[in-house]
Amino acid sequence: MTLVFEVRKENVMEIQYLGTAAAEGWPALFCDCEICRKARKTGGKELRTRTQSIVDGKILIDFPPDTYTHALKYSLQLGQIQHLLVTHSHMDHFFPVELIHRHEHFGHGAEGMLNVYGNEAVEKAFYDAVLIDRFKVHPLDNAVRFVRLKPFVDFMADGYHIIPVPADHDKRETCFIYIIEKDRKCLLYGHDTGLKMSDAAWDCIFSHKYDLISIDATMGRQHSEGYHMGLPDDLTFVAIMEKHGCIRPDTVKIINHFSHNGGMTHEELDAFAVKHSLIAAYDGMAVSI
Repeated sequence: MTLVFEVRKENVMEIQYLGTAAAEGWPALFCDCEICRKARKTGGKELRTRTQSIVDGKILIDFPPDTYTHALKYSLQLGQIQHLLVTHSHMDHFFPVELIHRHEHFGHGAEGMLNVYGNEAVEKAFYDAVLIDRFKVHPLDNAVRFVRLKPFVDFMADGYHIIPVPADHDKRETCFIYIIEKDRKCLLYGHDTGLKMSDAAWDCIFSHKYDLISIDATMGRQHSEGYHMGLPDDLTFVAIMEKHGCIRPDTVKIINHFSHNGGMTHEELDAFAVKHSLIAAYDGMAVSI
């Protein structure tokens, strides 16, 4: 008789990158630059939808216009997801009108409540979208609710300990990056941000040790003075984290959120990443820690 044992992977956290592009997508919608032409010709990893990720199939991060495409491509059961972290209100990170389709009239069998977490601008965008006239007959009270976050005020979501950290991004709102912890695993999701975060934000980041960091790389070869990061800034970010003991040699370091304006193909981004012990994200990539 042969005994078969099922081996369970305990204390493993997975992040999947559903989309990895900046606001304009890659190739960009109306663009005919060399990078976009090459992407259309080459296909594969050169094609990027707007940035979105999911942790363990449970914690969705951001809700871009490409969410429907991501659900189809990666067989996501969005009706089962009950937690959505939104980094900020920019259209490529939050396209809230689609949330109306979680109403029982459209989303049959959706499970429980979808909790949407975000700042004051995200909250306004949320209510502006779901209360427009044609949807007023389909109230979302039992399907979707908004949870207003405050900087550094942590909360629990399905067993995950989450901390919203103020980013260096649009000064008109309190944009967030997120620290996500569970079962002694910890990741930092750092999109969108530059390096000019507040001292309090850096102190919060330094108070954790990370198994994975996901770093903004919008500007490609270019150095950024804030708002986003380029590859030179990513190396600075990693050096700062190493100096403060926040990352180990085996910490997974991922660059993500790419723009064609950065002037680099995926092949070039990947070569840079390998040289510096980083990983260049691509649509569909999944990493376990």
